[in-house]
This record gives sequence, C-alpha cells and structure tokens, in this order.
Amino acid sequence: MGVLVAISIPIFTSQLEKAREATDLANVRSAYAEVQTAVLTKSTQADLTKENNDYITLTGDPDTMAYSAEVKLTQQKPGWDTTDAGKAVAGITSSGSPSKSGKATITYDDSTGATAIKYE
Repeated sequence: MGVLVAISIPIFTSQLEKAREATDLANVRSAYAEVQTAVLTKSTQADLTKENNDYITLTGDPDTMAYSAEVKLTQQKPGWDTTDAGKAVAGITSSGSPSKSGKATITYDDSTGATAIKYE
C-alpha cells in the first residue's frame, strides 16, 4: 500500500500542476477575447468593471483606445510544464515567462493595432 501511495503522489501533483496551467492558459485566452471585445465595442470603464471576475481585471478608456487585462496565474511552478501551454495565444508570441502565482498582462496598442501578452 505504501509503495502505491509513494508512486501516486508525484503523478497526482504533476497532473494538478498541468490542470493549473491549463486553467491559466484558458484565463489568458479569455482575457485576450475580453480586450478585443472592449476594443471593438469601445467599452467604457463602467462596462468593463461589471464583467470582471476573480482572476481577470480589465481596464480601458474608449477615448484613447487603451485597453488592458491582468490575469492572476494559479500555477505553482515557474515556466510552463506542458508542451502546448507555451504556445502563442491567438497567434501572439508572448514575452516573459510565467512565475509561481504570477500574472499575465494583455494590452492593446491603438497606434499599432497590436495586442501584446506579457508574463511575469
């Protein structure tokens, strides 16, 4: 029984971390979609605030077309463990590497029309 427990604990923790990374990546994709929606609809800060949840904070100004979202990461290891987690979100190559319980920032730059994702 002890051998089975000793074998299963590392497997369980590895799978738990992969699940956290998948959640983080899904939240980053969701935040990206929220930023793009805010840009297209020229949402006001009052509109954005009511849409926020516990992991994503969206801010913006329709006059300057400056929108950004911050995502709290839940993973407990720095970097990405899973092979597909580091792939670009919506074709955007990100900068930085996720840190333990760090954050991801998605920003839209109106002058270039580009969206950037930065991990900290």
